[in-house]
Amino acid sequence: MPMHSHSLKLAPLALVALLAACGGGNEPPAAPAAPPPGAVSVFTLKAQDVALTRELPGRVASSLIAEVRPQVSGVVQRRLFTEGGLVKAGQPLYQLDDASYRADVNSARASLARAQATLESAQLKAKRSTELVAIEAVSTQDHENAMAALREAQADVDVAKAALEGRQVLLNHARITSPISGRIGRSSVTQGALVTAAQGTPLATVQQTDPVYVDLTQSASELLQLRKELSAGKLTRTSNVPVQIVLEDGSPYAHAGKLDFSEVSVDPGTGSFALRVTVKNPEGLLMPGMYVRAVVGNGERGNGLLVPQQGIARDPKGNASALVVKDGKVEVRPVQVNRTIGDKWLVDGGLAAGDQVIVEGLQKVRPGMAVTVTEAPAAATSAAPAAPADGPAK
Repeated sequence: MPMHSHSLKLAPLALVALLAACGGGNEPPAAPAAPPPGAVSVFTLKAQDVALTRELPGRVASSLIAEVRPQVSGVVQRRLFTEGGLVKAGQPLYQLDDASYRADVNSARASLARAQATLESAQLKAKRSTELVAIEAVSTQDHENAMAALREAQADVDVAKAALEGRQVLLNHARITSPISGRIGRSSVTQGALVTAAQGTPLATVQQTDPVYVDLTQSASELLQLRKELSAGKLTRTSNVPVQIVLEDGSPYAHAGKLDFSEVSVDPGTGSFALRVTVKNPEGLLMPGMYVRAVVGNGERGNGLLVPQQGIARDPKGNASALVVKDGKVEVRPVQVNRTIGDKWLVDGGLAAGDQVIVEGLQKVRPGMAVTVTEAPAAATSAAPAAPADGPAK
């Protein structure tokens, strides 16, 4: 009995020792490992010369337009061209009934012949009078009359020649020709129609379509801003920069244009002024009246900074900002941007060359947060810009 009682007292002590051995002591459990810092993609800013361009709307216009009108009256006998075809300068377009004009030419030619015969007779008389007056066979008065008759006959010949030339001009106008080379439109008259000299309605219109003009409009406020930047030395003017034409479907036109002139006054109704670009059109793809856009060079900014659009956010007041990685941490920067160039913003202030602007992972970072960075590939910076933010995250 005593031995059994002693063994029962030792059992609790053994149980306590067993539990201590299984529990590994009273040390607290290890804390979970801290999450790694956020990973973001950045775009490192580099200073570069930036060509400033502006895409402007415009309309194609013919470089030459000629409205064909009759210069004499008559009935149209024939139309001598194909509507919509190409014609050359001087090519006959219409033939009018010219019977009366031919008769007038013949009458004028006969009058000239009579005047020339009278002149020949006057010349003979004057020659004989000169010989006789030398031997005093005729009076001085008769000689002077003979010489005056000669001069009068010569003047009659000149008048008859002028009359013949005038009648010939009218006869030539009975065949209506193209004043310029180009493409001719539809005819407003048909065979048998009566047309009159200098009538208001043109018979047809010829337009030169190679080259063509592209008439553009630009805001006067943009021109003022450009001139201010040029005066301040922020921009350098570029001259003879080709103008890229963009068709209505968004495709680029094969031939570059050349800026010809800018209007000297501003339209008070629209607040814009006109620009004209000359463009080659050998294939005839550009047609008068067609809507196009033109990318016009305004100047060049030296040491400019371009930031992908998705790296710039705006608050409700329109203030721009960017998230920049500095010393491994996120920092918010207020930014001043000028304009978009392609898929990037041109920066006026707030950023400098070498700054790393976050372009991917913006939604998962906050100012002051430690991050790991990777350089964004070129394709990633061409993505669509992010929606405007309400402001830097707190």
